[in-house]
Amino acid sequence: MKELSLNILDIVQNSLRAGAVKISIEIKESAMTDIYRIVVTDNGNGIPANILDKVTDPFVTTRTKRKMGLGLPLLKYHAELTGGGLSVESEPGKGTRVVASLSLKHIDRQPLGDITGVLILLLASNPEINLTYLHITDQGEYRFSSEETKAYLEVDTLNERDLLDQLGNLISENLKEISASGIEFKDCISENQ
Repeated sequence: MKELSLNILDIVQNSLRAGAVKISIEIKESAMTDIYRIVVTDNGNGIPANILDKVTDPFVTTRTKRKMGLGLPLLKYHAELTGGGLSVESEPGKGTRVVASLSLKHIDRQPLGDITGVLILLLASNPEINLTYLHITDQGEYRFSSEETKAYLEVDTLNERDLLDQLGNLISENLKEISASGIEFKDCISENQ
């Protein structure tokens, strides 16, 4: 995975497979403290205790079709390249919390990539989940909640094409406002769709 947003997508897909209906994604980046932290929390079934200490081993997976899991091992590897690390806390029946800590300024830190696209993809394909996204920088913070957005718009789902386009633009614009480096966050929907 070349972008951190793809690692986030993989972790959230694990959460969905574990039956999560509430998923929280938090990214904190600070140039002042050289911190880049990703936290994904869910209320899924959790990870069995006998597997928890092995989740970063690529040859340990609960999947039956594909006998290899690379999401967490790759994120751990990339975090450690920057001098950081990965922790996974889980309790069966209560959920899981994954925390990746990286150095913001380290040359080996992967770019975030298209986080807007990941959020829109999750909203479009999983209308039943309550997805919360919080992004904190030295310039400010942006928070998105699918549950609050549905209540505000008085709709049951956010997976209509026009609404997804508008939400993608809204998320991208808000992320640009808090971007420290002037990095352009990619638009959520490509021109050719």
